[in-house]
Amino acid sequence: MSDHNPGLRPWRDIARRDCRQIMVGTVPIGGGAPITVQTMTNTPTSDPVATIDQIRRCEEAGADLIRVSCPDTDSTAALGQIVRAANIPIIADIHFHYKRALEAADAGAACLRINPGNIGSSERVGEVVRAAKANGCAIRIGVNAGSLEKDLLEKYGEPCPEALVESALDHIKLLQDHDFHDYKVAVKASDAFLAVASYMQLADAVDCPLHLGITEAGGLIGGTVKSALGIGNLLWAGIGDTIRVSLSAEPEEEVRVGYEILKTLGLRTRGVRVVSCPSCARQGFDVIRTVQALEDALQHIKTPMSLSVLGCVVNGPGEARETDIGITGGGNGKHMVYLSGVTDHHVADADMIAHIVGLVEAKAAEIDAGSSISMDVTHGKAA
Repeated sequence: MSDHNPGLRPWRDIARRDCRQIMVGTVPIGGGAPITVQTMTNTPTSDPVATIDQIRRCEEAGADLIRVSCPDTDSTAALGQIVRAANIPIIADIHFHYKRALEAADAGAACLRINPGNIGSSERVGEVVRAAKANGCAIRIGVNAGSLEKDLLEKYGEPCPEALVESALDHIKLLQDHDFHDYKVAVKASDAFLAVASYMQLADAVDCPLHLGITEAGGLIGGTVKSALGIGNLLWAGIGDTIRVSLSAEPEEEVRVGYEILKTLGLRTRGVRVVSCPSCARQGFDVIRTVQALEDALQHIKTPMSLSVLGCVVNGPGEARETDIGITGGGNGKHMVYLSGVTDHHVADADMIAHIVGLVEAKAAEIDAGSSISMDVTHGKAA
């Protein structure tokens, strides 16, 4: 049933998979905690100034966690400074050289991401576990279709859901044999069908939190579509506790896309949810350019609320009734403004964008102060 109005919209509810909870630094993962959004820096970790600057931009975009690569000793040497400067937990990404995991744990990483297929022997994994225990680190087992163990490829002939899940279970057992239980697991693939099938199988087999992602998804548009289909399919089924949208784009964009996926499913929201029309010959103003300008101008708003921007009166009034602020195109360069779903006043073309931005900022301040309530509560939970 719907928490916000029991019985009214059962078709909107998502029953999340039960799992145990772990902590990544101060951030809870799984066990009913909000689904977290993470990304990964692309600056050299050995350059702490550039990396911290990028982390700041990701924090501003809403990232809950951020991963940094630690491929060499210069990177792990800089990690301590990065951890101290960051306002969100840092995950150290480790490939091939297990000693980098030991160094990252000592430097203060909140989580170690290891790929069992290339980290080395069980003895080396054991050393990583001991370092994680000693430093209070969580571990993410990162199984990837592109780096499966040779014996599994020989057994199954190709990457398939059974192979990815078997790899995950093998390495979960290894951590459990070392009495380590603060782990989450990912079974990623660039093929959305393979990734979704693998996660669904894994979700039935384990009780740990799951990290979702469609790896190497592509550029901003193609990768967003692929990730929304794959990650969204799983989240809609109640599977997933933390997500990373893997795009060939700046990491801030990954965060924004991640939140849009969660907002669409009503699982979590942050900032202004924009309802806008695709525009047509009926439009009373340039909808496309207006929406672009408003989205850019409102990125600083973190308060969950809604804004409808529609070019004409066909659907404009109806959409405006459901949003905190709405604008509908009218004639002679005069457009109707709606506040809390009610028609309120007109605004001229030349003043429209600045006027709407001011209204949104004022509404956000009222919501933050507790003197007003957003109409958007039915669309998610605040970050």
